[in-house]
Amino acid sequence: MDRLETLRDLLRESSDCSNPSPERVRRLFESIHRIAVVGLSRDPRKAARRVPSYLAAKGYEIIPVNPFADHILGREAFASLDDLDEPVDLVLVFRPSDQAGAVVEAAAARSERPAIWLQEGIRADEAAAEARAQGSIVIQDLCAYKVHRAVFA
Repeated sequence: MDRLETLRDLLRESSDCSNPSPERVRRLFESIHRIAVVGLSRDPRKAARRVPSYLAAKGYEIIPVNPFADHILGREAFASLDDLDEPVDLVLVFRPSDQAGAVVEAAAARSERPAIWLQEGIRADEAAAEARAQGSIVIQDLCAYKVHRAVFA
């Protein structure tokens, strides 16, 4: 099975049929460098730490966004996206669905217009639809680790 077909299968498993095409998701990973991770965990056993650690090991610059940490993965942690002055290419969200909408709105309001990725099991349909209507790439209910491994491993 080719890599794009594997990615198609992963996208079919997502509960959001409005996610971008497999080709667009692949191009996104090829074009991003700096990822703000909202909800990056201090606990190395959690997916919210393992997935960003994997992405860091693959060469992506990870910027922690966690109001309860000073540093994670050797980087300064920011309390919110609004506290982050440097531009990012992607905002990866590890927050519960009932909190994710506010993160999507904050990400979509950033001047550099980063792509927005809500990890597996996380959805914010109204905020995602609004961000998409404004031209943002939004991916919901999909694991960035599984996608990256399917395409690039």
